[in-house]
Amino acid sequence: MDPINLLVAINLFVSMSANFSGAKKGLKTSITKVVERPDTFLQKTPPNIAALILVLTIVSVFKIGTLPVELEQNYQTLRIVGLAIFVVFSWIQVWAYKTLGKNYAQDIVIMKEHNLVTKGVYRLIRHPQYISQVLSDLGAGLALMSYLVVPLVLIVEIPLFIMRAAVEEKMLRKHFGESFVNYKKHSGFMIPFIG
Repeated sequence: MDPINLLVAINLFVSMSANFSGAKKGLKTSITKVVERPDTFLQKTPPNIAALILVLTIVSVFKIGTLPVELEQNYQTLRIVGLAIFVVFSWIQVWAYKTLGKNYAQDIVIMKEHNLVTKGVYRLIRHPQYISQVLSDLGAGLALMSYLVVPLVLIVEIPLFIMRAAVEEKMLRKHFGESFVNYKKHSGFMIPFIG
């Protein structure tokens, strides 16, 4: 197996394992302790697209839906950069989930005893889990030279996660009021110091 593909597969397995406990807890809390949950297609569509990209990434590890090996050789630098982006942002995503702790849920919700998290990576940006999802998916797609993953991330996943984050922002503003407004002044939307 190609060394870059092998490294993508290893990181994918390890980072998914690290996220498993957060995802399991998020499912339980989102079912049992919800105060507000907007009715929107953005509840399920972005996570479903991310799941589809995960499946396509896994098949891309096995050279399905990727550029031919002869062409890959011309893009080794891009593949290495993609691998680095994938590794860094998959672990920033783990950090974001762990930082949220009991405030994590898979849906867009406000839960009982919900706290506004402004520490860790959330000190710099308000939606690190979304930007990390997008960049880790894009990085994996580039590392694997997947002509299925990269366009799906650029054309579908990015706009969906931006819209989902905007809905989340409205809910957080409504629930936390001035605390959220002050937090927003000192943090970026998905990029530090921007928006």
